Amino acid sequence: MSGDTGPLRVVVTGAGGRMGREVIEAANGREGVAVAAAVNRSPIDPVAGVEVRDADDLTALLTDEPVDVLVDFTGPASAVAYAEACADAGVPMVTGTTGFEGGQTDSLRAASDAVPVLKASNFARGVAALRRAVREAAAALPGYDVELTETHHNGKRDAPSGTAKSILDDVEGVRDDLDERVHGREGDAPRDAGEIGVHARRAGDVTGEHEVLFAGNRESIELTHRAGDRGVFAEGALDAAVWLAGRDPGWYDFGNVLDAGDGS
Repeated sequence: MSGDTGPLRVVVTGAGGRMGREVIEAANGREGVAVAAAVNRSPIDPVAGVEVRDADDLTALLTDEPVDVLVDFTGPASAVAYAEACADAGVPMVTGTTGFEGGQTDSLRAASDAVPVLKASNFARGVAALRRAVREAAAALPGYDVELTETHHNGKRDAPSGTAKSILDDVEGVRDDLDERVHGREGDAPRDAGEIGVHARRAGDVTGEHEVLFAGNRESIELTHRAGDRGVFAEGALDAAVWLAGRDPGWYDFGNVLDAGDGS
């Protein structure tokens, strides 16, 4: 790999999107990382000085040019196609794409048989720490009601967010008495014992907020994470890319990077 003797060479997909642009800009300002190429499904001008190629050229690009890892923030269908291209070319893949359906997730996992694939719903180190705290709190507070509220910008497509779904999975993993996700409430809607309330808000340019409320026994606890801007996700994705390059094929998550300490 070129990353063994020089900067880590990263391919960025979805270069025209919010996160694609953030990743390119973060990579340009990071020592030891270089953007080898960027692709997008529609023609766009260069991003932060990086020429953006047609996404249809990705397979040839991965095969013909020295590449260490691909970083993807696109859509489910695109991410699956890019994962298949990475598997064919032997290139590791980091993806922060969310909104996958069951069959799409299976296809993504299939690529990890050939190359290392790291999928995360959120690349903020604070969110990874939040999830661990949520698991501990859920286990320590049996019988307490749980409500989750997430807020994102008005262009966010999937609701609830991928991060919110991951947090819900965390709670349900340690609280087998909670088995129903209730999305919002209206009218006569007293709380049932087995439910987790889920509330998705979309407004303005909010980068991302996630709040988990535990309430019971005449007390309440709130665990909250707020992202100041998308740069935190881009930096985390690059941490993951640095960590993933050279790993054995397999399925990884951002918790593995967090455990490594510095992402290297």
